[in-house]
Amino acid sequence: MKLSISTSFGNFEIPLLALTIVVFFCSGCKTEKDQADSAFSLQIEQLTSGTKHHFFGYIGQCQTIPWNESGQYILGMEIDTISRMPRPDEPAMIFVIDTEDENNIIPLDQTYAWNPQQGTMFYWNPLAPETQFFFNDRDLETGKIFTVIYDIKERKRVKEYRYEDTPIANGGVAVNGTAWLGLNYGRLARLRPVTGYPGVPDWSEEEIAPKNDGIFIIDVKTGEKNLLVSYHQLDEKIRESIPDLQHSGLFINHTLWNRNSDRIYFFARAGWGPGDDSSNRVNVPFTINSDGTGLTLHSIFVGGHPEWDEGNILIGSAPDDLGKKRQVLYDVEHKQIQGYMGDSVLFPNPEGDISLSPDANWFANGFGKNGKNYYTILRRNDGVWAKSEGIGKGDYSGDIRIDPAPRWNRTNDAILVPGIAPNGTRQMFLIQVFSNKI
Repeated sequence: MKLSISTSFGNFEIPLLALTIVVFFCSGCKTEKDQADSAFSLQIEQLTSGTKHHFFGYIGQCQTIPWNESGQYILGMEIDTISRMPRPDEPAMIFVIDTEDENNIIPLDQTYAWNPQQGTMFYWNPLAPETQFFFNDRDLETGKIFTVIYDIKERKRVKEYRYEDTPIANGGVAVNGTAWLGLNYGRLARLRPVTGYPGVPDWSEEEIAPKNDGIFIIDVKTGEKNLLVSYHQLDEKIRESIPDLQHSGLFINHTLWNRNSDRIYFFARAGWGPGDDSSNRVNVPFTINSDGTGLTLHSIFVGGHPEWDEGNILIGSAPDDLGKKRQVLYDVEHKQIQGYMGDSVLFPNPEGDISLSPDANWFANGFGKNGKNYYTILRRNDGVWAKSEGIGKGDYSGDIRIDPAPRWNRTNDAILVPGIAPNGTRQMFLIQVFSNKI
């Protein structure tokens, strides 16, 4: 079978392999040779298979890389069903895919703190990225959550972070590996189920803006825990501009470390729970320095699933001067939009899931349409881009939907994505980037 491609520099017939995409586009190139030399192609490979479901988890944190340092192992989870949220006593099996052994799955451990969107907040430990990774778990006797560091060389848990007074779990590991951010996933489960773990106790349930809950920061080496910012502080800051604010309880989404590990972007939200009136939702973006200073409310809302660029720049979605949503570059220091990326052709949904490669040169935007997830990959240094074919995401919606969630590897030439396999199971797919010479 052949795929016919029409481009600005000619028509081609190219052999079409199973799940291989070779559609390419170029902007800003002056000659046919320049265009041909600079084009790239995308190839899709299904990594996992079988009758059970396999996935990595949510993109919602910056620099979430599924591969270990050498690239041999890819983290994943195996579950029995994707048609509902998990029960509190329902485990997910944690494994690594050995890419040097025919993508063989190696079982390692299990967790009781996960959901179909976020997984269990996997992070390879930046201080030991070849062998150690973070994940969240729950104590079945108490229901309290905690965070684990697992070592694949020792085949065991080497550290657990348990806090009896404030049972929290990981919501994002700093790129430099010095700290992780802790969240009350019981509160999240109550106020927006898709972001939490069903059945986890919510120890701040009685207050809509508690002083003893919010974003915690934990020293990776010592385990020392401090409250970085409280819901009470956030509530007071919001009321400075909305004095008559009414809500049923604040919660936090998207605790995003920047690439320098010294600033966090996040959303303070309310009104997403069952029975809440969506017209009264609170959805306010904040930044705070990792030392607890500089709490800043941003009047410009950069939405979607934002991602940090280098320096003080955040990539996300915001309206342009004509009111059309665009992929924007937002300067959090000066609180202004610095520029735009692409247009509606490149990014039909700027609020889709996005991810920037470790070298900051490759940008992926994933968006859903007609039951499939599609991906636009942009090479930023020359403006060349490519779009993938769609990968099925099934009819799942709401709390069990399958978002695009692209996640780059460490060599900046592949993303891991979720999808539905031909047998109807949820599986892990790889989209590789190949240079073209035509």
